[in-house]
Amino acid sequence: MNVHLVCLAILLLPMALPARDARMMRPVLRGRHWAVTAMKPEAALAEDRILQAGGNAFDAVVAGQAVLGIVDAPMNGLGSDAVILIYDARTREVVSLNAEGTAPKLATIEWYRQHHQGRLPHDDGLLAGTVPGVVDAWYLLLERWGTMSFEQVLAPAIEMAEQGFPMSESLAHTIAHTAKLRKYPTSEAIYLPDGQPPKPGALFRNPGLARTLQRMVDAERAARPKGRHAALLAARDRFYQGDIAHEMARFSEDNGGLFRYEDFASYHAKFEKPVSTTYRGYTIYKNASSTQAPAELFALNILEGYGLKAMGHNSADYIHTSVEALKLAFADRDKYLGDTDFIEIPFAGLLSKDYARERRRLIDPEHASLELRPGVAERFIAGHPVLERPLDYRLAGEGDHEGDTSYLNAADQYGNVVSFEPSLHSPFGTGVVMGRLGFILNCRGDYFSLMPGTANALAPGKRPRSTLQSTLVMKDGKPWLVTGSPGGDDQIMRTMQTLLNMVEFGMNIQQAIEAPRWTTRAFPSSTFPHVMYPGDLGLEDRIRPPVRDALAARGHKIVVREPWSLGSNSGIEIDPETGYFAAGTDPRADAWAVAR
Repeated sequence: MNVHLVCLAILLLPMALPARDARMMRPVLRGRHWAVTAMKPEAALAEDRILQAGGNAFDAVVAGQAVLGIVDAPMNGLGSDAVILIYDARTREVVSLNAEGTAPKLATIEWYRQHHQGRLPHDDGLLAGTVPGVVDAWYLLLERWGTMSFEQVLAPAIEMAEQGFPMSESLAHTIAHTAKLRKYPTSEAIYLPDGQPPKPGALFRNPGLARTLQRMVDAERAARPKGRHAALLAARDRFYQGDIAHEMARFSEDNGGLFRYEDFASYHAKFEKPVSTTYRGYTIYKNASSTQAPAELFALNILEGYGLKAMGHNSADYIHTSVEALKLAFADRDKYLGDTDFIEIPFAGLLSKDYARERRRLIDPEHASLELRPGVAERFIAGHPVLERPLDYRLAGEGDHEGDTSYLNAADQYGNVVSFEPSLHSPFGTGVVMGRLGFILNCRGDYFSLMPGTANALAPGKRPRSTLQSTLVMKDGKPWLVTGSPGGDDQIMRTMQTLLNMVEFGMNIQQAIEAPRWTTRAFPSSTFPHVMYPGDLGLEDRIRPPVRDALAARGHKIVVREPWSLGSNSGIEIDPETGYFAAGTDPRADAWAVAR
């Protein structure tokens, strides 16, 4: 069998292509047995290595994310949070795994009002962090579905962290331009050991991280006589309840953080029932809790009432209608979505086609809306009381809507599909390497609201509503598409445009990813202090000037973006008849695919 790999260095970019043009920046990679994609080639190759060794998709994504956390260290790692969507071929069920981090028990609205001028720190310092969730996600994936041990799946990452790898241009650039790394001695020691950022091609090693991963493997080995379950649990518990947790807690307390041992020891990722809607005969699944993911379903329900195909791909009518639907969906995101351990989300109303019909009436085909307009979805649930939820946002100041993260997925020969979105939230998360452990915590805590009563209000032990999300689509009861993208608030726009490009305009996975994109910031940013830019509409400059002018005439405030700047997608399409795989990756990023 041949391995199909693509790594293109593009010097000259073509003019905008028609939606159905056969030319692509990268080819579709096709396979009969499996396909994997990741935001970095080394991670995709690690996934493929595990599959070649007899593992399944669950084993592969754990190995791939462990490597991804090294080669894409600014965007994810051992300190990440994550959301995961799973199709279990044996039970034919879609499962959601919520590995979002929780706020420390000492983190309260009152504490920040007394100690931090009533503000949350933005992506810098331990006060911005939440408990890492990916290690527990690894354990749950391996324990419930995997076939391999931690020792097997972590071997590629330990090898890479110990022996090093030649640094990419993007990693070297991010290190050089992340000022907060210079603030913390433990971070400087790893990323700027001689006071200067490394150059592309330089060998990069992280022996502290290798030791941390090896300690987990050692715990697994010691417990192996007790059986597979006990061995996997021992590796997991060494991180959350053993000496690694104690080291994280001591470092936090010694350096002004609010994390204590109990925050790590009590943490558990959790399985949840995903939410879904139908669109043109497809069923689209999203993670349900502590994520913005359901907002894409709200938008799709609204858009289903329009003839998008007749409007034409990336026409002024198509973009205007899509953006206006998205604004309404994000207004409901801010009012309703959060951690279901702390709040109620009235999904029966929010996902009602009748509710979508009511929301659709708010869209003016000739004028861009300039207000945040949440609905009252609970009125579409018989007997449900109205939920009084304040909104927390500003119309002035600087808001970070785009952020960043990482992504990988796998579809195997057994029919399993896994979509894994791990993140530090912004480049290098909190910026603080945790002592000698070799990794940085995510800074997702800056997503919380400090306004009591909001869906996303800070509370001890609560998960913030993150931007992490991906898409799993079923057709005729079988997996058809899995896709995801880094990009903060923009993630939903990227996955939704990819899906619509395929369903409405007949594009293949690669064409759908490469097509010119739009984005908007006309809703509150997820990051504190939640700034909204009314009317904002960003367009890649491959979208034609007449379309831009027509949108500006409707009141959209146009920002022309670089031609290949709005996206980092990857995805796998599965032919429902043959079961063969087609993988696509974004030329806007270092994304990579392997199909066999």
